[in-house]
Amino acid sequence: MPTTTSTTVPYRLERAGIVMEPEPGNELEAEGVLNPASGRAPDGTLYLLPRLVATGNVSRVGLARVVLSDDGVPVGVEREGVVLAPDRGFEQGAHNAGTEDPRVTFIEALGLHVMTYVAYGPLGPRTALAVSEDLREWRRLGPVTFAYDDALDIDLGLFHNKDTVFFPEPVTAPDGTPSFAVLHRPMWDLGETRPGEGVRLPAGVTDARQSIWISYVPVAAVERDLAELTRWTRHRFLAGPEFPFEEVKIGGGPAPLRVPEGWLLIHHGVTGVIDNAFAQQQKVNYAAGAILLDGDDPSRVIARTAEPLLAPETEEERSGIVPNVVFPTAIEEIDGQHFVFYGMADSKIGVARLLHT
Repeated sequence: MPTTTSTTVPYRLERAGIVMEPEPGNELEAEGVLNPASGRAPDGTLYLLPRLVATGNVSRVGLARVVLSDDGVPVGVEREGVVLAPDRGFEQGAHNAGTEDPRVTFIEALGLHVMTYVAYGPLGPRTALAVSEDLREWRRLGPVTFAYDDALDIDLGLFHNKDTVFFPEPVTAPDGTPSFAVLHRPMWDLGETRPGEGVRLPAGVTDARQSIWISYVPVAAVERDLAELTRWTRHRFLAGPEFPFEEVKIGGGPAPLRVPEGWLLIHHGVTGVIDNAFAQQQKVNYAAGAILLDGDDPSRVIARTAEPLLAPETEEERSGIVPNVVFPTAIEEIDGQHFVFYGMADSKIGVARLLHT
């Protein structure tokens, strides 16, 4: 894929501490708390929605109120239970189950928090949606479907898909249609689901490494039927691995943040060796970078970081269920300052300040 012309992204991340660790004796957190979503309740209270991993790698989505220090820095949480568990058929396989890696975007035009999450069901990881008005009660809209595009000569619905997240406001799609935009990361190896099928790529794609794509949902369709949020259309490649810290694959992070330069996407890049797509990896390194998207056309990359903004350096980031992982998944504004929440070695949750340089 073409190299972007600018590596100047005027933002940096500065560690601010650990926000959440597994609670001793809590069986639902025996294998870690990680990769949280976030949001504000109707009264303005800030919450994390962490992935809670129980023994056997079974994940649920929890709810935890964020505790702030006197100077407004997240320093801990108060747990308030589980809000999404793998109790639907599409979230359960014969030997696995999970509601994993939630990303939550508050879409003001809908008055709803929209959660994308990984349903770890009979055919492996698939994207699903749920919506809420208060972060506590979630209504499932079900698994995502992908409209067929003959120009791609492939059915995106065949593939596992992760790292999905909506933009917070409608945008103009390349065809001029007001739309809700969503980022996702198809996984092209069909052998993960059906052994022997191997890697299949869309027409025009020559790099099989997992990359960030963008799709759209027409606003008018959602206004008629909220379930249309699960029917993604007009898919196109957005960004792939380009720099050394992204050598293996990249994926999206928190909901894109509107900034003066356009849309700021904090993403992750991976190096190392993937042993098994479904196993907890031990030979990888996840670091956080940033991509700037055009404010008027978010399908266009205008700049990206050639070096990571945050890489595994502390003991908590280097040692855990999956060592050497910094995995950003949520961003929130607190008293005029933005904080990025991230998974630490698939075991704990950290937080970093997002600063303009």
